[in-house]
Amino acid sequence: MDTWSIYLSGEIHTDWRQQIETGARAAGLPVTFSAPVTNHEASDDCGVAILGSEEKNVWKDHKGAKVNAIRTRTLIENADIVVVRFGDKYRQWNAAFDAGYAAALNTPLIILHPEEHTHALKEVDAAALAVAQTPSQVVALLRYVIEGQLATA
Repeated sequence: MDTWSIYLSGEIHTDWRQQIETGARAAGLPVTFSAPVTNHEASDDCGVAILGSEEKNVWKDHKGAKVNAIRTRTLIENADIVVVRFGDKYRQWNAAFDAGYAAALNTPLIILHPEEHTHALKEVDAAALAVAQTPSQVVALLRYVIEGQLATA
């Protein structure tokens, strides 16, 4: 495999994606990254902005979720590895769905979350091939699985 496709799913309120991308670049890894739309307002409003307004929020959300699913399902289905980050600030139901979808597709899954979330995410963690606590651990995992190299100090 020449270039690995890595899908970065999960919370959108910290710079964890940038940390992984910067680390992978610094390590010279042959990877491309993709992600869901990380602009919260655009993600919420895409359905009604493109396809027309809805009187009830439930239908606005339904329409937006389906439009967003075109992107997320396509990118997850084409990924070599899916990394899913669960953060502290919000409940990330979409991240849990993405992890389950990747697991159902038998796509290698790396979960990223702080240690205090271990109990709450035990089923998600059990579906993963690796569970990391930091973006640098994800970069080290990618380096190892792609190049067969452990990082040296």
